[in-house]
Amino acid sequence: MATALEASRPDTPSSEELDYRWTLNFGPQHPATHTTLRLVLQIEGERVVEATPDIGYLHSGFEKIGEHLNFNQYVTVTDRMNYISPLANNVAWHNAVEKLLGIEVPKRCQYIRVILVELARISDHLLCNGACALDTGAFTAFLYAFNEREKLMHLFETLCGARFTTSYTRTGGLMYDLTPAFISELRGWLKTFPAVFADVLRLLNRNRIFVERTKGIGVLTKAEAISRSATGPIARASGVTRDLRKDQPYMSYQDFDFNVICSKEGDCFHRYLVRMDEITESLKIIHQALENLPAGPVNVDADERTILPDKSKVYNTIEGLISHFEVVMTNRGFQTPLAECYSAIESPNGELGFYLVGDGSEIAYRARCRPPSYIHFAMFPHLIRGHLVSDIVAVLGSLNVIAAELDR
Repeated sequence: MATALEASRPDTPSSEELDYRWTLNFGPQHPATHTTLRLVLQIEGERVVEATPDIGYLHSGFEKIGEHLNFNQYVTVTDRMNYISPLANNVAWHNAVEKLLGIEVPKRCQYIRVILVELARISDHLLCNGACALDTGAFTAFLYAFNEREKLMHLFETLCGARFTTSYTRTGGLMYDLTPAFISELRGWLKTFPAVFADVLRLLNRNRIFVERTKGIGVLTKAEAISRSATGPIARASGVTRDLRKDQPYMSYQDFDFNVICSKEGDCFHRYLVRMDEITESLKIIHQALENLPAGPVNVDADERTILPDKSKVYNTIEGLISHFEVVMTNRGFQTPLAECYSAIESPNGELGFYLVGDGSEIAYRARCRPPSYIHFAMFPHLIRGHLVSDIVAVLGSLNVIAAELDR
């Protein structure tokens, strides 16, 4: 029996309505969650009445780890946040560290970071849309998208020796410069990818099952997107014309000509369309950055004691060995100010930001993260309410929630 207070609330179900409700667990091992997500659903027949996200399945604790590892060591943890686009996480972290330290990396480093973030964006969008298509009945498009993403993984392996856990950035620069092999392989991929991408578009845009399962599903209005702090493709699909690459340019994004892709419908289908059009814009940025890649170093001056010296100097010169020892083993490397800063980038899923507090040492006194998945997963109950159980996979796939970004 409901209490008098509960009965007075307009949204409180009566005892008769509760008799028809069932509790359904969706995840954490459902194939359509793609990761360790769990949803506790209240359903009436096939219709979802309420959904409660449960995020405590990874216990990564990456914010607290950031207060125990130095600024270069922690980049390995960022790989494991959104592990679909780790290079973007690497860049976001070290952009924040460099802002705290007051460092501006060389122009060549900025252009290389732009190339890598845009490649990560393409990789992320391919997997997101391909997996969403797979869950909603379009299997062939998933194979096309995943095959191209596999080529990108090989590119990343050529760059730094790792497919997923790249850890490529360093405070003040990069692990090392681009190699001729990577540039050649990248140019080859840029020539072949557009034709495959056009096939994926045709496979999905003309797939009646995929279109009908995503159009008009999980609608997020512009006002709701703003009030619920949505960012990235999800916000832009609802008409929010905000892109940090344009609104708060960083890493020389002001040098590149590209469009901010927006829509007004705010449903699953238009979130898919925005991501696909963003892939085209990312290709434009990569072409511009690659053809106008500046000459010069990729790291700041080693005399500033903020970067790890080149390994050849560490192994072959006493100066390099001493410099490495001072940066890694003593507190005479990083001299962080007693200050705080917040820095964010436009990651594939939205605004990825880090808030850092420095205390003079090479380890952050406080490290906090603003991951887009954490914000967007909180919107899921609002988007799915009133829809059918079969719509869950479409809405969840369009949000592209990565569980490793959720846990504190």
